[in-house]
Order: sequence, then structure tokens, then C-alpha cells
Amino acid sequence: MSRAASVRRMTALALLAAVGAALPGVGAAVPPPPPNPSDAELHAGRAAVQQAAGQVGELANRLAQAESRLLDLQTQVELKMEDANKARVDFQRAARAHADARRAADAARADADAAARQVEQQRSRLDNFAASSYRQGSRLGSVTAFIGAKNPQEMLDRAVFLDAISDSQLNVLEDLERARVEKVNKDSLARAALQEAEARRLEADRARVAAEAAEREAVAAQAAQAEQARRLEADKAVVEAQLAEARSRVAGLEAQRDRYEDWQAARQREEQAAAAPTGRSVEVVIARALSQLGVQYAWGGGNAFGPTRGIRDGGVADAFGDFRKVGFDCSGLMIYAFAGAGIPLDHYSGYQYQAGRQVPLSQIRRGDMLFWQRGGRVHHVALYLGDGRMVEAPYSGSRVRVAPVRYSGIAPYAVRMF
Repeated sequence: MSRAASVRRMTALALLAAVGAALPGVGAAVPPPPPNPSDAELHAGRAAVQQAAGQVGELANRLAQAESRLLDLQTQVELKMEDANKARVDFQRAARAHADARRAADAARADADAAARQVEQQRSRLDNFAASSYRQGSRLGSVTAFIGAKNPQEMLDRAVFLDAISDSQLNVLEDLERARVEKVNKDSLARAALQEAEARRLEADRARVAAEAAEREAVAAQAAQAEQARRLEADKAVVEAQLAEARSRVAGLEAQRDRYEDWQAARQREEQAAAAPTGRSVEVVIARALSQLGVQYAWGGGNAFGPTRGIRDGGVADAFGDFRKVGFDCSGLMIYAFAGAGIPLDHYSGYQYQAGRQVPLSQIRRGDMLFWQRGGRVHHVALYLGDGRMVEAPYSGSRVRVAPVRYSGIAPYAVRMF
């Protein structure tokens, strides 16, 4: 077993022991007596504790602000990804419409050109006919047209036939001219439609480029903020270790006694809550959640039996390799915690928000679920521990932890399952 796993196991056992002490019939652990340091040691210890505590407080505030910004950026990344997807689809539709308009314009132009050629061919034939018919100033055509006529009646019939041919040629020419004009008009409309389709395609392409750039910027900002949060977390861990060491040297200081008295008061409240019919179930749920402190975040991970391998999301979680990790996401941790009390939950924070009785935030109590939302859409859930603190699986790249309640973006109601 690794050192980190051993620490998590010891932490879980300690938490479970504390919960068991608050339940009826289970003995409480007695804290060791404080040491009896000299005045010089007490003075030096108090100074070290104050200095380390101040640094921890400053880093905790900075870390809370960084993580709040990180959660906001994560929501922005999700929205920008959807905007980019929409822009890509709009561009594809505009490109298909442009291709259809181009084909229609090409076909209309080809029809118009063919009609114009037919008109010119017919006009040439008519010009040749007229030249041969009126060369000598006669509507009857050239003399050779009447050579061989046997009588005047046959000559008259040939003249009528020539006139009929002339009228027929003119009628065909007029029909062709009308068809040519109609096809030219259609060609003009097709070109106008093509120009409109081209304009929309260019507009959709610009929107696609802008949306993809905004998505890249949001992802970069989120990654930078995550890196800053990781650095602050590492710095805070170092100072917290120094603070823990300083506190161990001044275990008998009054500040430590005040914390112990606060712990006793909280323990009494837990014992009172345990006396209620649902108190034991609430503490079982909380104990299961706290037993997973330090387990890594994995998007899509967690079920009623513990942490599971994460899944792909096609975006931020994949960038952190969540699909290769075994852990919890926010709703998966709630599934595991409430399974200890025999309460099944869906692996979706939006449905968990509707799973129990909604109570105003002013009435929240230990064991309630807290939710965060943006634009009416729930995107995160945590378990309230009391005294302004909660346990959660926050985001990719982090681990299950206890943190102060964040009120920025919090949903107006908590959900109570007991």
C-alpha cells in the first residue's frame, strides 16, 4: 500500500471513529493530555502557530477565489464548446445551400446559352430564306421557285406555300425569343440566389472561426487557472504541514482547548441529531463520503460500491485523462454516500436536485445536498457537513475534499433525503 493510500485509510478510520462516537452505544475516544511546556516554549509555539495560521488563511482565501474562478471558467468552456458546435453545423448547412445554388445557377446559365444559340440559328435560317425570297423585290421568292408550274393555279399554290413557310419561321423565332428571355430571367434569379448563398456561407464561416477561437481561449484560460489552483494547493499543503507541526508543539495552548471545546459542542449536536429517527442514517451517509477523502476526481466515475473508472467527455475531462482514472465525479460521490443509507440516486446532478425535499438555504442542516447552477442548469453537487463546510468531488485534476461552502452560483434550495 502506498504512503498516500495509507494516509487516506487512516483518515477514513479516524472519521468513522468520530462518527461512531456520536452514535448511541459507541464509546468516545479520549484525547491525550496536553504537554506542560515552559513559558519560553509556549511563547515560541504561539508565535509559530500565529505565523503559520496567517499564511494558511491567506492561501486558503486565494485558493478559494482561484477555484471559484476555475468553476466559472469550466462552465464557460462547456457553453463555448456548444456554441462552436452550433457554428460548425450552421457553416455546413450554408455550404450545402451554396453548392445547391451554384448547381442551379450553372444549369440556368446553360439553358439560357442553349436558348440563345437556338434563336441565332433560327434567325440565320430565316435571314437566308428572306434573302432568297425577296432578292428581286417579290414576296413570292425567286423565279426558280415557280419554274415547272403547269398552270397559274399551281403557281398560286406555290406562292401560298412560301408565305406559310415565312410565317411559320417567324412564329418559331418569336417562341424561341420568348423562351430565351425566360431562361435569361431564370439565370439572373439563380445568380442572385447564388450571391445570397455565398454571403450566408461567408457569414457562417466567420461565425465558425470566431466560435472556435472563443472555445480555444476559454480552454486555455481554464487550463491556466487550473495550474494556478494546483500551485496554490501545493503551497497551502506545505504551510499546513508547518502549521500542524507548530500546533503539535503547543497542544496545551488555549487556542487548542477552544477548538477542542468547539469539537465537543459539535459532538453534542451530533449526539442530539443521532437521537432522532434519521440521525444515524445521516451520519452513515456523511461517514461514507468522508471516507473517500483524497480519492482523485474522474468524470463519470463512482457508483454505490465505490470509485470506478471515468469515461470520455470529448473535452476537458479527456484532457486530464479522466477516462484512465478510478475515482468519483460530483454526482458519483453522492451515489456512493447515500447508498450507505439504502437510498439510490441517478448519476446526474440535475436529477439529484429533484430527488428529495427541497428546502431553502436558510434552513440547511447536516446531510443535505447543495447544488450549483448557471442559467437554470445544475452543474455541480456537494454534501453539507454543517458549520459552513461541505465534502465534494470538485473538478478534473482534483481530489475529494472538505471545503468551505461557496455561495457564488449556488442553487436557491438544498435537497433533503431524510
